[in-house]
Amino acid sequence: MKTGKQNVRLRSRDAAASGMAPRAARARSLASNAAGAMPKALHLLEAVAARTRPLSIAELATMLGLSLPTAHRIVTALEGLGFLSREPGKRRIIEGNRLVSLGLTVLQVAVASGIRHAVLESLAAQTGESCNLGVIAGGNLFYLDRVETHWPLGLRFEPGSRVPLHCTAIGKLLLSQMPEKSLDGYLSHGQLARYTPTTLTDTRRLRRELKRIHKQGYSTDNQEFMSGVVCVAVPVYGPNGQVCAGIAISAPEARLTLKRAEGFLPQLRVAARQLSRNLAGD
Repeated sequence: MKTGKQNVRLRSRDAAASGMAPRAARARSLASNAAGAMPKALHLLEAVAARTRPLSIAELATMLGLSLPTAHRIVTALEGLGFLSREPGKRRIIEGNRLVSLGLTVLQVAVASGIRHAVLESLAAQTGESCNLGVIAGGNLFYLDRVETHWPLGLRFEPGSRVPLHCTAIGKLLLSQMPEKSLDGYLSHGQLARYTPTTLTDTRRLRRELKRIHKQGYSTDNQEFMSGVVCVAVPVYGPNGQVCAGIAISAPEARLTLKRAEGFLPQLRVAARQLSRNLAGD
């Protein structure tokens, strides 16, 4: 026979168990919702990263098969975390600074530790000059990786350095591949800074230069960013067949004239094809 105290203890345990059941159910529901939201958020980030133009939330919802309220909630959360942003002056969605930073960090680490760095090392050995791999990030040229020359007179830029677009070989190359609207946006941001006497600061002259680069398939920097330094760059193509990066050699003009630097275009193009194949997973 159970005593009164035993009955009280049993009722207390039953009450505690009955109270825990709803809490456990709520926890399982929250975990399930979080697990379901995670793939949706990642798919949405992928869609924004792969865009060729800013997208509205309605367009993202349609592309991903999401309801409009769900897409709004995910975009708002990612925007609050800095992974997404709004097109200046408009409501369409673009990548946020945190997403750009994450992507560049992943690329930089992958490049430095893999076959892409080996391609740069091989090119540097063939040409005897410093080699760079760069992409556009935040309106600048971002060096993903760099291999320095063994010469005592060299250029010291670390991977992760940012330099201007309009007066560097890779920068002008990537600008030459921009859609007209994107290029207009870049050129409207302000006056082009002059770094040397040969820097192109007139937008009309720069546009003519970019058309020439697009037509000939490579770009040069004839002491436009740093006096006494020349550079030649060729495009690297991504899996979608579009130009995603540029690879270049640079050297003091006293050691390597621009004309002689252009003589290394065959080696540059071989290295660019190797990088393109690597990006495509071949």
